Amino acid sequence: MPTLILVRHGRSTANTEGLLAGWTPGVALDERGAAQAAALPGRLAGLPISEVVSSPLQRCQETVRPLLDARPGLTVHTDERIGECHYGDWTGRKLAELKDEPLMEVVQTHPSAVRFPGGESMRAMQNRAAEAVHEWNARVERDHGPDAVFLMCSHGDIIKSLVADALGLHLDLFQRIAVEPCSITAIRYTRLRPFLVRLGDTGDFASLVPREAPPADDAPVGGGAGAP
Repeated sequence: MPTLILVRHGRSTANTEGLLAGWTPGVALDERGAAQAAALPGRLAGLPISEVVSSPLQRCQETVRPLLDARPGLTVHTDERIGECHYGDWTGRKLAELKDEPLMEVVQTHPSAVRFPGGESMRAMQNRAAEAVHEWNARVERDHGPDAVFLMCSHGDIIKSLVADALGLHLDLFQRIAVEPCSITAIRYTRLRPFLVRLGDTGDFASLVPREAPPADDAPVGGGAGAP
């Protein structure tokens, strides 16, 4: 069955400003994010990508644009089901402020029980994204054969939840997974089980360099901004 390439969007202006963007319109890639997107065609060179599917949000559409420009035969299909989590009243707020919200502890330790105020539950987020993946997987296999490769450009929490689904992990464990901006995650689907063959690959180890301040214990909601 086909191989899915999951690309998190490049670094956005909201990432660098420390905001939880959610579905806020007009959130674009910043300068580094644009450079990450520009490098994507080279990183994926040699992969026979059959279809490109993207979140409708601007930062994802901008991320796949250089790939589409480099491969004129490809077009982008937009699927709202792989759009960012609907964070409701948390949308647009500073992450530094949200860490003091009582709900944040639940987001970190028991996300399957979380429904964002005025928004959706994390369980619903995972379910819609997994449904989209399985439907596109079947469509790609039907149209392009069992060895086809297709790409989806989405968001940090969405990709983490899809990795958890592929590994058979409970959603409460998905905060243990990290995917940086413009990282590549690959899942190969078979008749009996999926195989995770790449996770959060950026080809850049800068984020592993020890920093003066230790990294936070909490997982960054929305995925984080990646290496400085």
